[in-house]
Amino acid sequence: MKNYLEFEKDLKNLEEELIELKDPFKNEGITEVDTKRILEIQEEIDKKLVLVYSNLNSWQKTQVARHEDRPKAKFFIDNLFTNFSNLSGDRQFGEDKSVIAGFAIFEGLSVLVIGQEKGDDLDSRIKRNFGMMRPEGYRKCIRLMRLADKFQIPVVTFIDTPGAYPGVGAEQRGQAEAIARSIECCMSLEVPTISIIIGEGGSGGAIALASSNKIIMLENSIYSVISPEGCASILWRDSSKSLEAATAMKLSANDLLEQGIIDEIIPEPPGGAHRNRDQVLLTTREVLRKNIFELKNLSREDIYNHRKSKFLEIGRKSKIISGYEKGYNKLALKENILNFYKKFAASKKVGITILLILILSLITFLYF
Repeated sequence: MKNYLEFEKDLKNLEEELIELKDPFKNEGITEVDTKRILEIQEEIDKKLVLVYSNLNSWQKTQVARHEDRPKAKFFIDNLFTNFSNLSGDRQFGEDKSVIAGFAIFEGLSVLVIGQEKGDDLDSRIKRNFGMMRPEGYRKCIRLMRLADKFQIPVVTFIDTPGAYPGVGAEQRGQAEAIARSIECCMSLEVPTISIIIGEGGSGGAIALASSNKIIMLENSIYSVISPEGCASILWRDSSKSLEAATAMKLSANDLLEQGIIDEIIPEPPGGAHRNRDQVLLTTREVLRKNIFELKNLSREDIYNHRKSKFLEIGRKSKIISGYEKGYNKLALKENILNFYKKFAASKKVGITILLILILSLITFLYF
């Protein structure tokens, strides 16, 4: 059974009608299938998919990014890579099932693959903690990324999480420290790193594994510091204002590409990645191949400098920074004038000179 979003009601009705028309046993006994009507409805569905999905707002894209049927990290790992060897444990506390990590082969090249996995059904989602990683998950990734750096193996990460797990146990075991260490590790690597955001890229839980040379997003995925609901609750005390929050946060792939936060967008077929997984897989393979072999030709020093420069440049060309610098320059000018005045007024010689000039001016005015 397909899962439909709120804005897909018309599509749901058409597809249900299509399924009914295709069923030769809908009435008693075998009946004829109306192929002409089937073709008409299929064409109408295709047109509606293009129309609806080419005009999604930020909140609707958030809903698509969270879609239950959307391809998860395990799907990409199983179908893009060969000889995948799953590795477990952080060598300190235990194993975190919300992240899959191990070495594999991509196009004849050894790579380290890390994927935040949400799960496909209720049981697997509970097992995977809905993709919310604990400290031991980040520490496992740090351990493996350092190993990959030692043996000059590129790192590929698939990001899909609402955020790091905020439970008491996770906080007691150093959740914030683990995220900070993971970001530090990502930034210090001297091997190519590529992050692909396939669904939700939520908060520090995503940034911890997405501080890469190349950050790529599927067209209908999102990447933000907080969820739209969380933002609306903080700003307006009303989680129903999620649309306004999502729009203001600029969390969609197009917005982030325009701001220079991500590097590339992987187009999705009309209707989202969940409607045509094979097409998404093919496109993702091409984009990953292009980027990984482009970075592979760089030296270790160049790779490190490329990543460092990339993150230092974020925001520097935006209006916010320009306005800040303009305001800063005005403030600096005022401070310089004020300091000059204070120094001028504090000088005794200057004060006596000004007083004499005033007295002479007054005498001249009175007697001449």
